[in-house]
Amino acid sequence: MNGVAVRSRGVTTGQVLSLLLLFGVSDWVSAAIRYAIPEEARRGSAVGNVVADLALDLGRLPGRRLRVVSGGSKKYFGVDLASGALLVSERIDREELCGALSPCSLSFEIVVENPLELYSGAVEIQDINDNDPVFPSSQARLEISESVAAGARFPLESAQDPDVGINSLQTYQLSANPHFVLDVQTRVDGSKYAELVLEKELDREEQRELHLVLTALDGGSPPRSAHVQIHIDVVDANDNAPVFNQSTYKASVRENTPSGTLVARITAYDLDDGPNGDIIYSFSSHTPAKVRELFALDSATGELRVKGQLDYEETKLYEIYLQAKDKGTVPGVAHCKVLVEVLDVNDNAPEVTVTSVYSPVPEDAAPGTVVALLSVTDLDSHDNGLVNCFISPGIPFMLSSSLKNYYTLKTKAALDREKTSEYNITVTAKDSGSPPLSVAKQILVQVSDVNDNAPKSSQDSYDVYVLENNMPGIPILNVSATDPDLGRNAHLSYTLLQGDSNVGHLFSINRENGTLYLLTSLDHEDQVEFSMAVQVQDGGSPPLATNISVSVFVTDLNDNAPTVLYPHPNTNATYTDVVAPGTPAGHMVTKVVAVDADAGYNAWISYTLLQATDPSLFSVGLHNGEIFTARQLREDDAPQHTLVILLKDHGEPVLSASATVSISVAEMVKEVLTDLTEVSPANDPKRHVTFYLILAVILVSAAFFITMLSVGIFKCYKWRQSKELYNSSRSTLYRTPGPFHHIDAVRGGFMPPNLYHQVYLTTDSRQSDILCKKPFSSSPLGSRQSTIRNGEPGLYHQIVGTASRLPTPAEVMLGGGSSGIGGTSDGFPRWLVPVMCAFSGSCEEE
Repeated sequence: MNGVAVRSRGVTTGQVLSLLLLFGVSDWVSAAIRYAIPEEARRGSAVGNVVADLALDLGRLPGRRLRVVSGGSKKYFGVDLASGALLVSERIDREELCGALSPCSLSFEIVVENPLELYSGAVEIQDINDNDPVFPSSQARLEISESVAAGARFPLESAQDPDVGINSLQTYQLSANPHFVLDVQTRVDGSKYAELVLEKELDREEQRELHLVLTALDGGSPPRSAHVQIHIDVVDANDNAPVFNQSTYKASVRENTPSGTLVARITAYDLDDGPNGDIIYSFSSHTPAKVRELFALDSATGELRVKGQLDYEETKLYEIYLQAKDKGTVPGVAHCKVLVEVLDVNDNAPEVTVTSVYSPVPEDAAPGTVVALLSVTDLDSHDNGLVNCFISPGIPFMLSSSLKNYYTLKTKAALDREKTSEYNITVTAKDSGSPPLSVAKQILVQVSDVNDNAPKSSQDSYDVYVLENNMPGIPILNVSATDPDLGRNAHLSYTLLQGDSNVGHLFSINRENGTLYLLTSLDHEDQVEFSMAVQVQDGGSPPLATNISVSVFVTDLNDNAPTVLYPHPNTNATYTDVVAPGTPAGHMVTKVVAVDADAGYNAWISYTLLQATDPSLFSVGLHNGEIFTARQLREDDAPQHTLVILLKDHGEPVLSASATVSISVAEMVKEVLTDLTEVSPANDPKRHVTFYLILAVILVSAAFFITMLSVGIFKCYKWRQSKELYNSSRSTLYRTPGPFHHIDAVRGGFMPPNLYHQVYLTTDSRQSDILCKKPFSSSPLGSRQSTIRNGEPGLYHQIVGTASRLPTPAEVMLGGGSSGIGGTSDGFPRWLVPVMCAFSGSCEEE
């Protein structure tokens, strides 16, 4: 026995129990011991003293290894070896262990070794009231028709209480109410259940629902309870018809209200419930189809909404009939009327109609001329239909109204087609709505032309330069003019006005395009300038015309060779100049006088000694033709000398001429005088008058020379520019005449400057000249005779009537006087007479 106990020290309790059963040790198990404790006892609570109850030796317990063995996974009990008491080691819940069984006990075994002994025991778990009754749900809902008779019974769900005995569910209680009482019944198993009993009939119209409270109570002390809310719906019976809260509804809606907008909400009520109280709204059978198209009715809510497009201008008020019907077996019906007023909104823009347009309008139309008639309409009403019209500012038109909604478009200022040929007038019509609507109408007004503009040229005058010796028939100018008018009023024709009788023979103009043609060849030496007027006339009625001045200047070509005036080349008379022997060098013996009918550089003459009896004795001034002694005359020099002087101009090509000069070297002045003249001229009583006239001419010429010299100095900086212009104009048809050369007779002071139409004086004629646009006369050659004739009459007659004898050497040396050497009876030097005769053309040879 002991050996078994020793060997079993290392085995479990389950192994020990198995061994006991295997070896038949049932004799070792003593009778069971029983205890009773309430559930939910604290851990460590004493159940009983098993050592004392089993009569075990407390002192030997540590050596016998006493322990408690119970079935299941939890060890509810343990033994205190010091006291031998059975203690609670786990929470004990009777409802968890046994549920509704009663009584409820826990079995255990006590195993003691050395020797091995087994004791059984049981602990009865006593119930305590630790659980409330519980209903399956916190609320219960019943539907009871109002037509149910009194006495009807309605079972209720029962509550559950896991406690047992007196602690279990014992009774039910119902809250106070006038219709129901509670009847509590007991089942076979002793459980309680309750039923509602209807004592007083229900009326749904009086009370639609009832709220009751059912309370379950157990028998504990104090008792525990549970509550459930009972909601009783009184089910309706169709004993009431629907009723509208108004027989007539009124609503207003704007005409531009979008589809779906709420117009009105009709409300009908039915005291019934359920289908009997469910109301369906609809249109009455006599509602027009047009109304059904414009409005929609919600059958469930009674909301009347806009369905179509409302138009105030079409219908201002709608009368709509509606009905309400319940869903009972025999449905009840109610009727009402809805008056819908359509409010006007500014949804129609004004319309502008042009009744008539008077276009085109003459540009000379007087202000106030009617151009168009307009009418304005607006379908809206009140302020929405009040329309005002206006046009854009800044145009010569205005709107006026004499009748309502009618307007007249008129001119308010003078029109000018040349500035604006047409007007696209915008007429704006605007109503007084909020916001205002407007419409724009375009009216095209054209302005017709009136001949109110004379032709215009870009220039008031033209200056044309034509080279002389031109080809006949060439165009020299295109007169350009414009007329801002239109059509015939702008058709221009050109006419040449003949201020000079020669113009018609020399010039012609194309009537259509204004091209001016030169019919003949012009000669600069004949006439330098032609003035005329071109008339430009339009085709209007009456026609308007403009005159344009045209000046044609004939520019010079080098077509004239120099002409020798002294000594005269075409005469039989012999002009011999005399110089005394021993005359020092630098003494002026005579002067070759020549002119060139050309102008500018073409008339600039240079003199060179071409041939001489003794080339070393005389020299010629390059630009003035003066013949000087190159050295002092000696007695052994030849008595007669013949000089051939070459004269060349500066034109292209260069033209030239020659002059032959005879000079006599006389030893005695008296001999020369005897040889040259046999009769001395008689004393002329007018000699002194002529002298003063010559002196006056010389003084005037000197003053003119000084003036021209001053002007030339002032203009000298322009010389190169003038020279370049001359060089570039040689190949140009229309050019400014080049600078003119000097007439050497004038430059030398022997002829008055007014004998020529152009005078150019400088200190050096090769450097600069003065150009005058307006010549004093048409031609140098053509003006010679008239210039002299217009001078002093006495001077003219003296020049013409004087004998043209050659002066003696003494006269040449002594000069002037009625009997002076080398002069006429009037005091002129002999060599000046042919010069004057060349200009007068009336001298006769003697």
